[in-house]
Amino acid sequence: MYRNAYVLLLLTTLFWAANSVAGKMAVGHISPMVLTTLRWAISLALVYAMGWKQFARDWAQVRAHWLILFSLGTVGFTFFNGAMYSALKYTSAINVSIEQAALPMAILIANFLIFGIRVTRLQMAGFALSVVGVAVTASHGDLRRLAQLDVNLGDGLMMAAALVYAAYTLGLRYKPPIHWMSLMTAMCAAALVASLPFVAAEIALDAAIMPDAQGWAIAAFTAIFPSLLAQTFYMRGVELIGGNRAGLFINLVPVLGTLMAIAVLGEAFQAYHAVALVLVLGGIALAEHSARRAAAPSE
Repeated sequence: MYRNAYVLLLLTTLFWAANSVAGKMAVGHISPMVLTTLRWAISLALVYAMGWKQFARDWAQVRAHWLILFSLGTVGFTFFNGAMYSALKYTSAINVSIEQAALPMAILIANFLIFGIRVTRLQMAGFALSVVGVAVTASHGDLRRLAQLDVNLGDGLMMAAALVYAAYTLGLRYKPPIHWMSLMTAMCAAALVASLPFVAAEIALDAAIMPDAQGWAIAAFTAIFPSLLAQTFYMRGVELIGGNRAGLFINLVPVLGTLMAIAVLGEAFQAYHAVALVLVLGGIALAEHSARRAAAPSE
């Protein structure tokens, strides 16, 4: 059982890490919001084809909770991915991969500020380490640039995307208790609808790039692997070994994303990337260790 869970969760993080590389490869072949729209259109078609009967059974619940489902799809799927793909026009896939590691820390702090969930001193120390690591990445190793607000637009967009995804994660606690395929169908539909004004804006600003062959391939890849398969594998992994242990695998995303950016895109790995990875992953490990130690008596 554990072996199956580990394989599924490793594939999940691999697919999520590959999303950054795919987004970088999309530059010049398909514009960010066109990619976002096609990704969720393809995902919606696939998940509805597989789960339309289940969706019909859950329709009453979907209709009753349409506002929260639309909000989740808009924020977590459209806003996050649109911002990330836009960021990759201006910064490297390595930077985006490392900056995604801010997600767990942003969620931890947001839970504390909004819901009053207890945060230990070690978790705060881990948060501080991770923030410094992300700052090192965003400033390209020169923290003085932050004081001068001299941050690459792409790195700024990616940090904003991390905050957006933290909001999405917090909102998931309000999702209705329906089958995951119905949940994905509803949120993919919401993401598709929410992306349309952004595509219209790209077209109006003459910034839209309609997909060529590589663009279509990337759209299909992001729809199938980081979207449907990764979500399915992650849910199954959680069922097999529990959410706490499964969540640890997300920490592999910046590592795998960095390695893939070097291997696939040929991006240069700088000394500040190594420092940032050590700080970010060390901070996450410290926070996770503290959380698990605190939860051990109740478990």
